[in-house]
Amino acid sequence: MTLPHRPRTPEITVTEAVERARSGHAVLLDVRETPEFTAGHAPDAVFLPLSALAAGADLPAEARGRPVLALCRSGNRSRQATEILNGRGIDTVNVAGGMRAWEQAGLPVRTAGGGPGQVL
Repeated sequence: MTLPHRPRTPEITVTEAVERARSGHAVLLDVRETPEFTAGHAPDAVFLPLSALAAGADLPAEARGRPVLALCRSGNRSRQATEILNGRGIDTVNVAGGMRAWEQAGLPVRTAGGGPGQVL
């Protein structure tokens, strides 16, 4: 039995994601759930949980009309978000390794209040 060919989800590293986001060429979209985002997220990330996205929610205004870099804890939910958004015709790339890789790379993690955060 042959499985149907499934195109590979486009991915970039956290370092590449930071470069694209800082240059203004893309927006970071955190697709984790509210408690995870509140505890710690990438500075300047826009928030839309995968559950809302899968239910048909539109992108937040800050992300509309821009390439999207999807981010979650480890890269699995953001991979799903990437597939959903690309299916809608929105240029989206998965950030490989998610917030775990972000934190391991020594990149800043902030709480909803702006202080130092932690990845849940």
